[in-house]
Amino acid sequence: MTNRLSGPLPDPSADAGYPPDHPERVGFFTDTSVCIGCKACEVACKEWNALPSEEAGIPGDLTGMSYDNTGGLGASTWRHVAFVEQTVPAQRSATVDLGMPSTGLPDAANDGRGDATEVRWLMSSDVCKHCTHAACLDVCPTGALIRTEYGTVVVQNDVCNGCGYCIPACPYGVIDQRPGDGGAFKCTMCHDRLGAGLMPACATACPTESIQFGPLDELRTRAAERVDALHAAGVTDARLYGHDPNDGVGGDGAFFLLLDEPEVYGLPPDPVVTTRDLPSMWRHAGAAAAAVAGVVVAAFLGARR
Repeated sequence: MTNRLSGPLPDPSADAGYPPDHPERVGFFTDTSVCIGCKACEVACKEWNALPSEEAGIPGDLTGMSYDNTGGLGASTWRHVAFVEQTVPAQRSATVDLGMPSTGLPDAANDGRGDATEVRWLMSSDVCKHCTHAACLDVCPTGALIRTEYGTVVVQNDVCNGCGYCIPACPYGVIDQRPGDGGAFKCTMCHDRLGAGLMPACATACPTESIQFGPLDELRTRAAERVDALHAAGVTDARLYGHDPNDGVGGDGAFFLLLDEPEVYGLPPDPVVTTRDLPSMWRHAGAAAAAVAGVVVAAFLGARR
């Protein structure tokens, strides 16, 4: 029997026991190169799911971190738009002579101020990754976390006992407990909307189609084509994150096109499902227990002689 806690898994829903005619796996492809930071996804998510405005219970409380008023994903924030401000080398584009006074970049070689720079924003809407191998689901003692027929992972809040085991199990730090409630909460990919043939609220609200929803295989093909197009246009830093079925979580159901290293966006560079090594850990623990038992038995028999 293969180790279902790690490695490629073509059909997580079938592995969870759904019949062969279950719906195809769906997911999110977030193209950060066209995200404008409007937060329409955050608002749509909160409105549709009736989420509290602030986890701290202080409506409108600002973090002081740029334009980011939510800070990160949590029990009451299932979509989070990150704003990353960077200073980068200035891009010198071709200009048209209009006979006007020059407003070009300073000549760094002559003014002694070093290389010219400019500021750019990297914006990205983060969400639960709905991993192929979801450690949160593996460690849940009550069955509150389940795999759906669409391949997503959701929390059944009426079954959750608030133990919190799922929180440290998530390699992305997505799932969290809500203050005053105790239950664990995270993105459901709008499972109720999927059953009605609708897209998730965040993807519906996104004005630039930065958040794209659909069959996961189609999204992966579309994402690869988008990266190729950006590379051809000179955006050599464009790369995909979470798309590879051979990565540490078996591929994500929500993956991203990034314009810089994952750490810049607050994402782990090489996430691994935290339950991957459980079988070998149990084998080693069993071997150690057997060795200890052997020593005890030997000592007991030796003492009787």
